[in-house]
Amino acid sequence: MNILDTIVEQKRVEILKRKRKYPLASLGTFPFYGRPCNKIALADLENRPGIIAEFKRKSPSRGFINPDCDPVSVASAYEEAGVAAMSILTDRNFFGGSFQDLKQVREAHPDLVLLRKDFMIDPYQLHEASAYGADMVLLIASILDRREVEELTLEAKSLGMNVLFEVHHKEELEKYHPDIRFVGVNNRDLKRFKVDTARSLELIGEMPPGVISVSESGLTGPGVIRTLWVAGYRLFLMGETFMKEKNPGTACRRLMESL
Repeated sequence: MNILDTIVEQKRVEILKRKRKYPLASLGTFPFYGRPCNKIALADLENRPGIIAEFKRKSPSRGFINPDCDPVSVASAYEEAGVAAMSILTDRNFFGGSFQDLKQVREAHPDLVLLRKDFMIDPYQLHEASAYGADMVLLIASILDRREVEELTLEAKSLGMNVLFEVHHKEELEKYHPDIRFVGVNNRDLKRFKVDTARSLELIGEMPPGVISVSESGLTGPGVIRTLWVAGYRLFLMGETFMKEKNPGTACRRLMESL
């Protein structure tokens, strides 16, 4: 069993436990549930690359990256740097995340676009995302079939949230649903965790018409972002490049100024 299979199996157990602790009806009582979601400013992407800056404490491939970082402080710096959105990992066991990270950032930054990044396999998780203040959710094609992508996309839409649909190869685009606006190419193979930004260049010509293309992972500096921008990508999800620094926000601002 590879690491992705292990994560998904554990996720199924976690979801069952959380459903018992917070039944679906109780999530509807959370302050952020059903709030009008923030949207990425698409007009800004016509003139410059948009950065989705990530907050994560660790990863399965690297272990701990920045375990003691405060999500609210990082969010403040990301917002000041002018990011298009902030991605927050909510998986605890493999990425050191939590729902409290998402909740605290939402409370402190009501106007920031927040992406809940996790391994979404059940509609219940979308209601969790809404309850804790997310504006967008990640759907990973490699762990979902076409029917599940449709079900989760329509459920997210009913809650006012956008979907970032993540693929790793051309065949996964066959699972795309037309209500999805953002399609990302993950340059990291989630089964072996090898990174190759050439994956983004290979798939840009295969994107469904009208979507906003997002390149994810392995983006280490302005050079590769410029290359991918010229190829057609408009958003760039970056995590370790910022989080490995003592001050992730400063690293983010430095990169954005260089662009």
